[in-house]
Amino acid sequence: MTDLSATLEAHPVRLEPFTEHHLEPLRAACAEDSEIWEIYPVNMLGDGFDKAMAMFHSMDSWVKFAVIDMRTDELVGMTNYISPDPFGCVEIGGTYIAPSVRGSDFNRIMKKLLIDHAFANGYRRIQFNVDTRNKRSMAAVEKLGAKHEGTLRKNRVTWTGYVRDTAQFGLLKDEWIKNE
Repeated sequence: MTDLSATLEAHPVRLEPFTEHHLEPLRAACAEDSEIWEIYPVNMLGDGFDKAMAMFHSMDSWVKFAVIDMRTDELVGMTNYISPDPFGCVEIGGTYIAPSVRGSDFNRIMKKLLIDHAFANGYRRIQFNVDTRNKRSMAAVEKLGAKHEGTLRKNRVTWTGYVRDTAQFGLLKDEWIKNE
């Protein structure tokens, strides 16, 4: 398997390796939806943003991307490959996209870029972990063809103190090829 860091594009989505110059535009994008952070593991608002970004930057096993809307050339979110392993498995997660691009094909195109890139680079399995309260994200992952493989009960404490259940979904390379 090769390094997954690359610029990936399919109109209207561009994924760029996350760098320091993306921080302030991401802060602004995260502030566009103050209510959604209640169901995220971390707080990306106010002082919580700096703390969360310090944590993300300390995760050496994450391949981080800034999400750009090519129509406006504005940063509208972030996404990551999490813990790619030498056995061919990687998670896609830590994703946020601003309300301005939700409810369109934007998220599907973004995920397709990530999935295609991972499989093209030798990965055979992609995992998604979703808070069971996040029905919209679970439905989106299932639309990609990922299978619900189980739910980890009370496995993570979020920044609000809520002890969440995590639905795990898996997508295998041969399943993705059949669904294309």
